[in-house]
Amino acid sequence: MRVLLAEDEETIAVTLRDALEEVGHEVLYAPDTAGALALLDENPDVVLTDIRMPGEGGMEILKRSVDADRDRPVILMTGFGTVDQAVEAMRIGAAHYIQKPFRNEAVVGMVERFGRERSLLAENVRLKEELRELGAARMGDMVGRSPEMEKVFQRIRTVAPTDATVLIEGESGTGKERVARGLHDHSSRADGPFVAISCAALPETLLEAELFGHEKGAFTDAHRAKRGRFELADGGTLFLDDIDDMPKPVQVKLLRVLQERAFEPLGSEQTKSVDIRVVAATKVPLRGEVREGRFREDLFYRINVVPIQLPPLRGRTGDVPLLVQHMIERHGKGVAYRVSEPTMSALERYPWPGNVRELENAVQRAIALAGDDSELKREFLLPLDTRWRGATEVADEVRPLREVLREHEVEHIRRALEQTGGHRTQTAELLGISRKVLWEKMRDFGIEMGDDKE
Repeated sequence: MRVLLAEDEETIAVTLRDALEEVGHEVLYAPDTAGALALLDENPDVVLTDIRMPGEGGMEILKRSVDADRDRPVILMTGFGTVDQAVEAMRIGAAHYIQKPFRNEAVVGMVERFGRERSLLAENVRLKEELRELGAARMGDMVGRSPEMEKVFQRIRTVAPTDATVLIEGESGTGKERVARGLHDHSSRADGPFVAISCAALPETLLEAELFGHEKGAFTDAHRAKRGRFELADGGTLFLDDIDDMPKPVQVKLLRVLQERAFEPLGSEQTKSVDIRVVAATKVPLRGEVREGRFREDLFYRINVVPIQLPPLRGRTGDVPLLVQHMIERHGKGVAYRVSEPTMSALERYPWPGNVRELENAVQRAIALAGDDSELKREFLLPLDTRWRGATEVADEVRPLREVLREHEVEHIRRALEQTGGHRTQTAELLGISRKVLWEKMRDFGIEMGDDKE
């Protein structure tokens, strides 16, 4: 952090400067007002100034600093303070007012606290600005600026006004239901119901009853009539999640509804018509399920009218920081939590097998465990599983590729020589090179294998 220290008393200036530099801050020093005003142009993060100095004094430095950057903290020091002066300083915009003599450690701590607050504010403003700039790349609860997500958003905007059936394909946790809601919210059916059901959550008999409804006494425990999801979605959108898990007998009945927009509740002979838009989602490629005989081909072509491919999080370059900020705003209850740059880099390297759902869970966990700390810790955001450590940790030293290849080549030649007992002709044949090339490499690499054999 860059700290502007304006102080004309040499003893205070030297000791305070040493204390600030000792903890890693860069100090811009000025012994008078003119020098301090000139150093303001170098954009220090925090200003620490005496009030009585050669020239116009610390109050002028305060005014100029506030005019240039109202969010920059200014700490005033004085040996002759008055209440009126302190009140005036705070009115102008001083962050703090401290009287001499003071302990250097207290001032250093104050500088660091105000500096952290400034950094957090700047980071929060930057990320919010990025979110505002997304505009066209944000849809409902979905955030992203990667080319892959921009294609998804464009497809939603194009298809939503129609009543075409949509099939969303994407891994678990990628946000398929949010895409379905985006299609509904941007359609002419937005004022109608959005009804969702997971085809994997219920056994065949219950799934059929949930979809089509049933009459009283249609089966055991059917003590009263119940409307099904198709009827509840009349005038709106029905979202069939995990349609790849739908039992084949139910697939047959679904096909008829999609063709005729009509069905009979269980235990009823009365046909009911519905006006719905159907959106389906699958976590596995349905074409493969058709080839394996687990999904009806005619139903596949009926629902695969407009396909939307939802990319996994690991394939969305640059979206992790935006998603993290979006989730902090959603779950942070107004607290300006931040993530350090090294931790954010680790988040971007992690493959996120659980996709956006896993990332959101991680952010919620880190917020819950943050306590009074405004920085979300890496150990709470990333799993401790050693399988992913190599993906999230960067080696302290990255050696030149030529050097690494040379070491591996030497090791490989030595291993081949050991296998042939040092026989060069056999070694060359084993390595797929000529004896001359092998000899030259052994000479260049300084490889000796005792008595040479031909």
